[in-house]
Amino acid sequence: MQQQTFQLYVAPIAATPAQTLRVSLGGQNCRIDLFQKGENVFMNLFLNDAPIVLGRLCVDRVTLTPEQYTGFGGDLFFKDTLGASDPDYTGFGGRFILCYQQPVAAS
Repeated sequence: MQQQTFQLYVAPIAATPAQTLRVSLGGQNCRIDLFQKGENVFMNLFLNDAPIVLGRLCVDRVTLTPEQYTGFGGDLFFKDTLGASDPDYTGFGGRFILCYQQPVAAS
């Protein structure tokens, strides 16, 4: 059995409580809204301006895009680089990074 390999991209996020990113992820035109409410961070994801995920709670190392039927290719998730805490905007771009991962086609 061949082990699958992945390509990882870290999205540029800033330590602000609410922000919008427009990025290309795996050739997909995406808009990502990140916002903090209380102690939790939430995300909206749009693909070509169509909503894919709305109000998704962000948890350390849990995919934000688990549904295959959405048409979004790859996985988007937060990673705590210093432990296993859920993200907080004060650590965006440092302790907490927003990662996009997609499978690499076997050659």
